[in-house]
Amino acid sequence: MELSALRIFKAVAEEGSVTLAASRLNRVQSNVSARLTQLEESLGVPLFHRSGRKLQITVEGSRLLAYADRLLQLAEEAQAAMQPDQKPSGQLRIGSMETTAAARLPQVLAAFNRKHPHVDLILDTAPTDQLLDGVLKHRLDVALVAGPVQHADLEQLPVFEEELVLITCHGHAPVTSPQELARRNLLVFRTGCTYRRRLEAWFAEGGAAPARVSEFGTFEAIIGCVAAGMGVALMPKELLNQRKLVKTIRQHPLPPHIAQVETLLVWRKDVLHHPARSAFADMLA
Repeated sequence: MELSALRIFKAVAEEGSVTLAASRLNRVQSNVSARLTQLEESLGVPLFHRSGRKLQITVEGSRLLAYADRLLQLAEEAQAAMQPDQKPSGQLRIGSMETTAAARLPQVLAAFNRKHPHVDLILDTAPTDQLLDGVLKHRLDVALVAGPVQHADLEQLPVFEEELVLITCHGHAPVTSPQELARRNLLVFRTGCTYRRRLEAWFAEGGAAPARVSEFGTFEAIIGCVAAGMGVALMPKELLNQRKLVKTIRQHPLPPHIAQVETLLVWRKDVLHHPARSAFADMLA
């Protein structure tokens, strides 16, 4: 099983198209199709369902993709280990909570780019649970997640301390307990978000039930709906201060066990040598 064939397979799986994969790899389309067919014949199973030009990965293809990610990552690690003094280069796939990416990363990424111009940074945002899954399955090299994290396969580095605050519309009265918000709408990120779990836990502790839980994909949408009086939400205080939203929303302090959260940088323990990842961790530290 050649690494070049696995790279082609991985590109096709991620793009869902031979044409797009060929463009991404700077190869001719016929070469990508031929290598993919050779790989399927050598394994004796179809890796994709074909419908016109669109490809849908099969169960066997999904299984191989997990191995391909690990094999390609291990190959990169082995090559880097042979050149211990090599400057950081290649791809660094970073995962981050959306609020952390907005409030904490712009200056960090700009400084990293200046210091390590040969590293190709790729940033994906998602809730904590999805980010942890991405690291564990080798889709991400590192991820910034909300603590605590307890997993035997992960290393972790504390990098930020966040204070979470409850936000309401600007004209809302001070809030001191969840009972005062009973039957209000909770505006939250998708399932898997640690901040969401904390807000729901605070309501549960006070025996208060929200009218409805509405999911959003971006913090801007949540803040906009809060400002319009459509519900309440939980956000990092640092993000709100940077956006200067004092005239549109009101912040309310929360108990320390809900408000105080540590942001961690996590990566797999078994990926021992990754110069770009180490450089990124050093910069955050």
